[in-house]
Amino acid sequence: MGALDMGLKEEELHPLVDAWRKSNPRIVALWWAVDDAVKKAIRGRTETETHGMRFSCRSGMLFITLPSGRRLAYVKPKICMNQFGGESVTYEGVGTTKKWERIESYGPKFVENIVQAISRDILCYAMRTLSHCFICGHVHDELIIECSPSVSLEAVCGQMGRTPPWAEGLLLRADGYVTPFYKKD
Repeated sequence: MGALDMGLKEEELHPLVDAWRKSNPRIVALWWAVDDAVKKAIRGRTETETHGMRFSCRSGMLFITLPSGRRLAYVKPKICMNQFGGESVTYEGVGTTKKWERIESYGPKFVENIVQAISRDILCYAMRTLSHCFICGHVHDELIIECSPSVSLEAVCGQMGRTPPWAEGLLLRADGYVTPFYKKD
């Protein structure tokens, strides 16, 4: 997370990581529940489930079905030994070399992909609820809307904060600002 760029030494990182994990046990539990579900799906060529997501392995693909119903796909998954002597999942994809290669992954990395994908699904839901507006762009979790000055910012934020039906119980809120040209807030 940029700790080395901020001047921290390598030996200072481990205690920080341990402290973060200790203060966020539910996130850590999610990491390893996803790791376990992925490995069981690959090993058994079966469907597993955890935290409202389904994991299945068929036709040479690992699929993660998100709460929205959209699926993430990983090509030719395998369970291999990693450099530390433990198990990890590998799949084929475009790696850091910009070439097709085997990519290693594990629970926390899969959760990162899942969180980014669910965030995208929430933004797309917001875009559909605002289909009456002229959405001229989006950047990560922001929508850029061109509209008449008479359009209520509060109404737009209210629409963006609506929870998708597939995420019942998720609390969302949106903030916004009005400007004559796009700029970061």
